[in-house]
Amino acid sequence: MNSETNKTNQYSQIRAMLALTKASLTALFRNPSAVVFNILFPLIFIIVFGFISGGSFTIDLAIDSSSDKNNPVIESLSQIKTINIVKDKSDEEIKKELSKGRIDGLIKVTKNPSGNPEFVAELKTTSASPERGAILKMMMAQVIDKQNLAKNSGSSSFAELKEQIVEGRKFKTIDFILPGQLGFSLLSAGVFGTAFIFISLRQTLVIKRFFATPVKKINIIIGECLSRLTFSMMSSIIIIAIGALFFGFTLVNGFATFVNMLILSAIALVVFLGFGFVVSGIAKNESSVPAIANLITLPQFLLAGTFFPISNFPEWLQPVSKALPLTYLNQSLREISFEGATILDVLPDIAILLAWGVIVYAIAVKVFKWE
Repeated sequence: MNSETNKTNQYSQIRAMLALTKASLTALFRNPSAVVFNILFPLIFIIVFGFISGGSFTIDLAIDSSSDKNNPVIESLSQIKTINIVKDKSDEEIKKELSKGRIDGLIKVTKNPSGNPEFVAELKTTSASPERGAILKMMMAQVIDKQNLAKNSGSSSFAELKEQIVEGRKFKTIDFILPGQLGFSLLSAGVFGTAFIFISLRQTLVIKRFFATPVKKINIIIGECLSRLTFSMMSSIIIIAIGALFFGFTLVNGFATFVNMLILSAIALVVFLGFGFVVSGIAKNESSVPAIANLITLPQFLLAGTFFPISNFPEWLQPVSKALPLTYLNQSLREISFEGATILDVLPDIAILLAWGVIVYAIAVKVFKWE
């Protein structure tokens, strides 16, 4: 009786608790899903949204190629943190971007032939971005007032401001968000849907039974592509229709634009299905699918212009965004819906998507498993 009591007294609850804690932690670190969802994802969100929030509110201002760029007015505007000076765009590109509201203003500062004032600052804003145009005009007026006060010559002033409003079609929030959400939906369907189905077929030995038949790998893949394509096209029709009917989503050329968007969506989905086949070939079971699939999809959701313009990211991160296939889908969908482009106009973007398709399907064939 005494010996049993001693053994009970020697058993440490604290040691047992620590042992269980260690075993639980070991199991968590060995579980890819736990590591990805509890460590990697929060870090990615913090980093990405940290960069975006650092820029907060900005106004995009372009400088006319014929402007006096060394003028104090231009220099003062360049020092305002809220103003982003647009660079590396031609006059034609600036004109198009201004009419769409993607650039908020265009400034041109020139010598005044009459000499009073010394300079004339011509500001063009757009009706497609009236709020930012008004803020930009106010900032310009303040800058010029300071320059005139600093000159303090009495009879003449340094510069005067002239404004011109360019008519344009307003680029609404829904016009940016809906194509991104459509791309988001297609990528999710292609990766998650395909991966889970093929894992299930493998675990239930359905694919193994295919091995005993003359069915070829390519036919299995084509069959899956067709079923997913049908389902996702129905989803795309619903998304676009609801956006256009209830939220004012812009379809520039009506039904023709709608058809072009569906054709592009079908091409992109076929490419994204390849990622799903790769995941299903790599994953050992259903529990490992989310971790692997999210490693492919999450960077694209965040960095491919799905929720935010790529220009919001720091310059060193933008090349990464431009390497992702979803970037080219989102970009092309917006060009078709808002700018009236056709499939032929976005062929360079489609070529990049298809190049990704060749790569992922080559990998998918390599990692394909019958069981």
